[in-house]
Amino acid sequence: MESSDALIARFLALHPKTIDLSLGRIQRLLAQLGHPERRLPPVIHVAGTNGKGSTIAFMRAILESAGLAVHVYTSPHLVRFHERIRLGKFGGGQYVTEDRLVEAFRRCEAVNAGEPITVFEITTAAALLVFSEEPADVLLLEVGLGGRFDATNVIDRPAAAVVTSIGHDHAEYLGTTLTAIAGEKAGIFKRGCPAVIAPQDYQEADQTLRDAAERIGASPILVGQQDFSVHEEGGRLVYQDEKGLLDLPRPRLIGRHQFINAGTAIAALRAAGFEGFETSAFEAGVTRAEWPGRLQRINRGRLPEIAPTGCEIWLDGGHNLDGGRVLAAAMADQSERSDAPLVLIAGMLGTKDSQAFFKNFSGLAREVIAVPIAGQIGARPAEEVAAIAGSVGLTTSTASSVESALASLHNYVWDRPPRVLICGSLYLAGEVLAANGTLPE
Repeated sequence: MESSDALIARFLALHPKTIDLSLGRIQRLLAQLGHPERRLPPVIHVAGTNGKGSTIAFMRAILESAGLAVHVYTSPHLVRFHERIRLGKFGGGQYVTEDRLVEAFRRCEAVNAGEPITVFEITTAAALLVFSEEPADVLLLEVGLGGRFDATNVIDRPAAAVVTSIGHDHAEYLGTTLTAIAGEKAGIFKRGCPAVIAPQDYQEADQTLRDAAERIGASPILVGQQDFSVHEEGGRLVYQDEKGLLDLPRPRLIGRHQFINAGTAIAALRAAGFEGFETSAFEAGVTRAEWPGRLQRINRGRLPEIAPTGCEIWLDGGHNLDGGRVLAAAMADQSERSDAPLVLIAGMLGTKDSQAFFKNFSGLAREVIAVPIAGQIGARPAEEVAAIAGSVGLTTSTASSVESALASLHNYVWDRPPRVLICGSLYLAGEVLAANGTLPE
């Protein structure tokens, strides 16, 4: 049987561009498939620059803790394409099987009949086809890029549309200003459907999102720190809105920003009508949520055996200014609990603002070991990554791979074993998980 990888490789020839934001092609294909996007369970649509995946992870964990079956669509994947499509089952979802994925790809390919379409568009159509044919209580749908012209923006009446934290990224597609970027993300808001706006770091993004939601007639509009609030108190998560207060355990996902993502998830679920849960479902959800490659502690597998004894290894795919900011804050928090020299092992794409990313770690990281991202078109050479990190005052070196970077730590003399953060790209994160033998489940 032809594999899903072989089919995806064939899809690459259908359009000259990897990314070409437009709705016309996928709308045509979905119509030819009989409109599977109209036969879905209630959809919670999620856009944003940072925090989309974590917010979805919290929603999924809460919904599953309440006994519901949850479909999930996310991107990109870390190791295998199948991670993008999680099918809801009672007691917990499962990634789509190879047979089911190939069957959906073939149906989409046959109907498309060689017409121009991007890989993301045809695979998103396949995902919606699969979701429409498998029963579930809800579909959590993550935007791929932007929002207004993203291939996922084919849902006429979502149960809720959510925009997480807005920051600078993908300027070549979304614009160079926060106002332009927020305007693209706000394209998922729909008239008469709840719009949930996470607490924002930038006033212009917040105002743009509010204005867009009001202009289109989204109702109700829930704005973080206005209509709902979330904060840490005594190591616990305190959430409050007009429906009352929830005093919950610290989220399982690491970092101060995860309190905001968890609170946004709760607001989104309530806005979408999933509000009658026992407190125990919210408690279980925030403490069980998993999101691989985002401040994930690597304490088993092949890589810890290469590093010096006692070395902490953390993995995160963050790659932009604000992603770097929350990572640096999380590492600073870890240093307060247990002081250890921080070493970054970093690989980055040429399209990312690497200097802005590394500035967050000035005065915090002892060294940056730059590595290439194997087999990734557009990845910066390790020497270039090192030069950029050095330009903001960081001490740098290079290595041929993450494995060799970890092995090189044996040559350093420090007071205690280092804390290592492997970062800079989700593609690098996937490479690390594959090399470590700990694949997402």
